[in-house]
Amino acid sequence: MLKFLKGVVAGSGAGLKDLPYNIGEPYSLAWGSWVHYRGTSKDDGAPVSIFSLSGSNANDGHLVAGRNGVKRLRTVRHPNILSFLHSTEAETFDGSSTKVTIYIVTEPVMPLAEKIKELGLNGSQRDEYYAWGLHRIAKAVSFLNNDCKLVHGNVCMASVVVTQTLDWKLHAFDVLSEYDGNNEAATGPMLQYEWLIGSQYKPMELSKADWSTIRKSPPWSLDSWGLGCLIYELFSGTKLSRTEELRNTANIPKSLLQDYQRLLSSAPSRRLNSSKLLENSEYFQNKLVETIQFMEILNLKDSVEKDTFFRKLPNLADQLPRQIVQKKLLPLLASSLEYGSATAPALTALLKMGSCLSAEEYGVKVLPTIIKLFASTDRSIRVGLLQHIDQYGESLSAQMVDEQVYPHVANGFSDTSAFLRELTLKSMLILAPKLSQRTMAGSLLKFLSKLQVDEEPAIRTNTTILLGNIASYLNDGTRKRVLINAFTVRALRDTFSPARGAGIMALCATSSYYDATEIATRILPNVVVLTVDPDSDVRSKAFQAVEQFLQLVKQYYEKTTGDATGASGTGISLPGNASLLGWAMSSLTLKGKPSEQSTLTTTNTSAPLVSSISNASSAMDDANLPPVRVNSRTDFTDLADHPPPVSPTTSTDGWGELENGLHADHESDKDGWDDMEPLEEAKPPAALANIQAAQKRPVSLPKSQATNPRPRSTLKTSKDDDEDLWGAVGDPAPKAKTLNTKARRAVDEDDDPWGAISAPVPKSSSSSRQLNAKQSADDDLWASIAAPPPTTGHKPLSAGRGIRGTKPAAPKLGAQRINRTSSGPGV
Repeated sequence: MLKFLKGVVAGSGAGLKDLPYNIGEPYSLAWGSWVHYRGTSKDDGAPVSIFSLSGSNANDGHLVAGRNGVKRLRTVRHPNILSFLHSTEAETFDGSSTKVTIYIVTEPVMPLAEKIKELGLNGSQRDEYYAWGLHRIAKAVSFLNNDCKLVHGNVCMASVVVTQTLDWKLHAFDVLSEYDGNNEAATGPMLQYEWLIGSQYKPMELSKADWSTIRKSPPWSLDSWGLGCLIYELFSGTKLSRTEELRNTANIPKSLLQDYQRLLSSAPSRRLNSSKLLENSEYFQNKLVETIQFMEILNLKDSVEKDTFFRKLPNLADQLPRQIVQKKLLPLLASSLEYGSATAPALTALLKMGSCLSAEEYGVKVLPTIIKLFASTDRSIRVGLLQHIDQYGESLSAQMVDEQVYPHVANGFSDTSAFLRELTLKSMLILAPKLSQRTMAGSLLKFLSKLQVDEEPAIRTNTTILLGNIASYLNDGTRKRVLINAFTVRALRDTFSPARGAGIMALCATSSYYDATEIATRILPNVVVLTVDPDSDVRSKAFQAVEQFLQLVKQYYEKTTGDATGASGTGISLPGNASLLGWAMSSLTLKGKPSEQSTLTTTNTSAPLVSSISNASSAMDDANLPPVRVNSRTDFTDLADHPPPVSPTTSTDGWGELENGLHADHESDKDGWDDMEPLEEAKPPAALANIQAAQKRPVSLPKSQATNPRPRSTLKTSKDDDEDLWGAVGDPAPKAKTLNTKARRAVDEDDDPWGAISAPVPKSSSSSRQLNAKQSADDDLWASIAAPPPTTGHKPLSAGRGIRGTKPAAPKLGAQRINRTSSGPGV
């Protein structure tokens, strides 16, 4: 018989050596003869609680009752009853004596009396916490009495423990027995181990061992008395020593007093059922109890109720005890978000509750949930994560970002919602520094290349700003391949004026990454032209940038002049260059249509990374203004004739290949500027150029200038550019077109003081202009200073209709109207 009982109690272990848990320090309080230890699992170090009960021999009465408690705890399962994990019974020898010990392993808990002292709650917060705890114990007692027809027999403060989430749970089942009130033939005690109950906790009928009265009473009569004892000990703060102390109601809350008296009624049949206590008492109607109850039955609520609740939760959490919020509400909220029962506003409450946690606790309780939420397909959840990324982004490790977060965030770059695309873009300010070089060059920069031609002007502007901010995290090869092309080829030619301004500021902020050759041949020529931009803000930034880059070139000149061995490719930066990053991401307040966007106003350069969009009408006015083409001509009279650059939405000029982004040695003869208009040499005003040409023309008839077989390149794209998004590494400086050989020789041979103000040689861009120029030169040597012939000639009078013998007129270019009459041939 003894071996059978040992087998029932032993569980998976046969002795103390086989107990897969480490026993730690004991608590000062425990129920009955049990000792409550802290413990940990040998497998994963998870915390547990270990209860031990020792006796001199296997037939000791306490051990027999303890085995009953182990059996009941293993078989009775309820959310408000202590969770059983493992049990074993060990026999040890100490000299000539034998000692038998029962071990029970449960979830980690703490005695209620010690937990109350640790929390140190006062006032209304204490009453709310007590109400919630009593609510849980009353539900456990109601489950035993009404559903299982069991009698606990010894409900008191010692039989209640508290979990790590501050839940109250009932244990100490040594006295637990079935209720046999329907058995009229039974004469013995209904509670076999009632002698373990302290006399101060026994009602009158139990003290007298009046089992017939007990059997005639309802199943809850004994445990309702125990609930009254628990309430007294809880509010008095002392352990009950005599039954008469229960009459002292000075510390009992008024809203609970009437129910307290009914629980302790002298007549067993009139005692209040614990289930009625939960339904009728006003004491349990408070914010904490209602909040936790709502969270526990969240799956039964509709979406409107959930949304309303979670919007109020952040403010409600400030009014609740902080320990309860962090240890109870926060885990509930995290679980509901992970399993999809909570709505997007719950994320705001989660982050606010977790803001008070230590870094270690935050990484355990909040970050795992956030990382799982990034894989959610719910767009509202994704938007919430990106909007609040500044609250938790710094807590994410580089490995988490690179392997778990970024793959899901990157989907937002190609989302159909402009609002989500911009939020994804803004999030890179925090996530990009934690990305590996392979991820950044192989994935992020490709997405940014597409966003720089996005249909939304604010997104194009913010993409340029982002590149300026993350430039320091790129390797040297990637910076050389990406930055100049991104800022000049695209940003400076954008039709949206704030985008052009952002390109100028990005160039200034990253000036330390460019050498003197790049500044002189690729940056300055593109920035100077913006000094005549239609937008005043862009002009102002352009002048500042020109001054800064000229100073850099001067510094390089002074360095190379003073040191003959100085390297030509050394980058130079101005002090305080980092202050130029006084601009950053904007907020796309309206979705969808570009016309609904507003102007991006750039803040002071010394301000933090902030910018905004304002005044939608002025934004579109700026967007419609034709910005100046990249050209070195400085004739202000022709400013209005400058055509706008190709729209970024159709431009596919490249930034370079991003196959791996880890090396910059691309052996390519292309300079990445094939789609750009070559720069022309500066030409004097037209009138003076004509005088100079006339003075330098020889007496003999001049030969016509050779036509340029290749027309001037204009801004265009090719299929190759689509594949090569970034251009070649270390692009050489663009070569300016050489002037016509004879025209150059004429300028060089005659050093005339009027040459500086002479008119330029007429362009040879079309054959018609060359023919006109030749004819006029043959007739009159001074024809070059006359008014230029019209570009499109009219037909001579001799070419009119009906005159025979004249040379037929040349056919007109373009579409011709054809007379499709049905009449016969003309005469």
